[in-house]
Amino acid sequence: MDMKTLYLVVPLAPLAGAIVAGLFGGLIGRAGAHVVTILGVAIAFVASLVIFQDVQAGNTYNGPVYTWLTSGDLSLEIGFLIDRLTVLMMLVVTFVSLMVHVYTIGYMADDPGYQRFFSYISLFTFSMLMLVMSNNFLQLFFGWEAVGLVSYLLIGFWYTRETAIYANLKAFLVNRVGDFGFLLGIGLVWHYFGTLDYAQVFQMAPHLASRTLSLIDGHTWGVLTVICILLFIGAMGKSAQFPLHVWLPDSMEGPTPISALIHAATMVTAGIFMVTRMSPLFELSDAALSFVMVIGAITALFMGFLGIIQNDIKRVVAYSTLSQLGYMTVALGASAYSVAIFHLMTHAFFKALLFLAAGSVIIAMHHNQDIRYMGGLRKYLPITWITSLIGSLALIGTPFLSGFYSKDSIIEAVKYSDLAGSGFAYFAVTLGVFVTAFYSFRMYFLVFHGKERFHNAHHGDHEAGKDVPHGHGHGGDHGHGDHTPHETPWVVTLPLILLAIPSLAIGYLTVDALLFGNWFGHAVSVAPQHDGFAKFAETYHGPFAMALHALQTPAFWLALAGVALSWFFYMKRPDIPAMLAGKFGVLYRILERKYGFDEFNDWFFARGARMLGGRFWRWGDVAAIDGAIVNGSARLVGRIASVVRHLQSGYIYHYAFAMIIGVLLLATWFARG
Repeated sequence: MDMKTLYLVVPLAPLAGAIVAGLFGGLIGRAGAHVVTILGVAIAFVASLVIFQDVQAGNTYNGPVYTWLTSGDLSLEIGFLIDRLTVLMMLVVTFVSLMVHVYTIGYMADDPGYQRFFSYISLFTFSMLMLVMSNNFLQLFFGWEAVGLVSYLLIGFWYTRETAIYANLKAFLVNRVGDFGFLLGIGLVWHYFGTLDYAQVFQMAPHLASRTLSLIDGHTWGVLTVICILLFIGAMGKSAQFPLHVWLPDSMEGPTPISALIHAATMVTAGIFMVTRMSPLFELSDAALSFVMVIGAITALFMGFLGIIQNDIKRVVAYSTLSQLGYMTVALGASAYSVAIFHLMTHAFFKALLFLAAGSVIIAMHHNQDIRYMGGLRKYLPITWITSLIGSLALIGTPFLSGFYSKDSIIEAVKYSDLAGSGFAYFAVTLGVFVTAFYSFRMYFLVFHGKERFHNAHHGDHEAGKDVPHGHGHGGDHGHGDHTPHETPWVVTLPLILLAIPSLAIGYLTVDALLFGNWFGHAVSVAPQHDGFAKFAETYHGPFAMALHALQTPAFWLALAGVALSWFFYMKRPDIPAMLAGKFGVLYRILERKYGFDEFNDWFFARGARMLGGRFWRWGDVAAIDGAIVNGSARLVGRIASVVRHLQSGYIYHYAFAMIIGVLLLATWFARG
């Protein structure tokens, strides 16, 4: 099999699985649905490994696979760009997706939508692979919209629940805002470059560096600055950056496996990947890079604060994802693209692990998601406990674990950056380390340590939302009269173990090559004046030395302080957090209301749209269409009829008289002509 065919196999194998499970789910049954989709994703993963080896040997590819439309000089194609950036993303997407597919067998065991769910997650894998493998903006946009669509279908998977329908509509609408900017950016690329092919655009970009355009009279902007900011607005929607972040916490209404696959490891990183791919454009605009950095810094710090007060186990992890996406975005703004992708990769493993571990806890707790009703689960769920601990330690940047290498490198890259906003960004990512450690271990201690509080939760209603549609259980929920939690089946715990291994080791093993060995080569370009990370690289003496040196850095001590404080607050003196919430009531309410973004969106956008809709209905529907056109035409016909009625007398001599008058009038008119 030649390599070009193998490139096609990677996205098409999951697509085939999705089609079979989706259209013939009734025929092949549950086992058939999971076998065919897992096989599709497994083939894609193995093919990605082979392609990875091939690229390592120096073989890259950039070319069309299929011409979709030709019009004059314009040729729209499906094409693949296979380089080192692409293959790394392909491996992350296919591996995490494979783990999630296996986990889903256990998690969705009793769900009536089993085949439909497998079809959706396989379709998502196809869409994401098309996005990362594309070599032109058109295909990028296709993949971009397709992952958005599948995300919408999966968030609202349990479509009988009001909250799920609200959440998927919110995700869809917020992403439309970002995608509108993205589409405008692609439109400007087409207008100024005359092509949508990456390679040609990147080649021509330096010649357009001095071109300006006037958006508002008297104000000129650099063309590339406008294009980059518009493209980044697309990334803000997809990668949930402030202020387009509001959809991601609500997306937890979907089943846990998709929280891991879409909202932690793959779809939300599409924006990070896209900006990295566009590095030749972003490097030509300091203003765009500063904008990216500041937005990322706000997200990294302020979304972390919200994680501190959440009680739903999945929402804590969701705010943690927002915060980590902020870190990646800060790295992009500091031109440390390789560091952003490195953090994307390490984060994909430990965050997917944390979500799947949260799902394992939810199964064991009979679908109660409120961490206030847990505690002491360590002895009941040994595998979930140890894998959660590994995930949490990796997340807070513990030396030697995977998250440490990527997170510390981001902090160092920002420290050496000279761009406007880098001072604020450095403050945000450094303080963010303390916040991350505090909320991560707050959750860990409340769930796995301390006294058992779950016996209270089985009487009366749970305050927590249940990650299950009413009337349907899950695999592992054998809770008939037995309220003692127990470890979940192997299809749930095996993916946890397989994700825990890279969470431990992958940073240590790959940091040399990815960050300091110029592994990405020409896939990423950094202008010399922006290369602050190179200054940090001069002080690097291997992964072991880097971890030892970390013991002297503020980041390590801040993380340690965060863990210690959460242990003191939630294990020793649980009365203190309640007292603080009372003392700082205003601050607590601000956090509880998520800084008021949801209310603002509801008031401004939703209410505005409803008012606009109401006006259109009143003026358009009621007044114009019903009033003037429909009823108006009926009234007009009625009036004409009432006049004409008098002429319809029924006497023949009346009609004869009318005919004679008519003939006379016609004759006069012709004679005059």
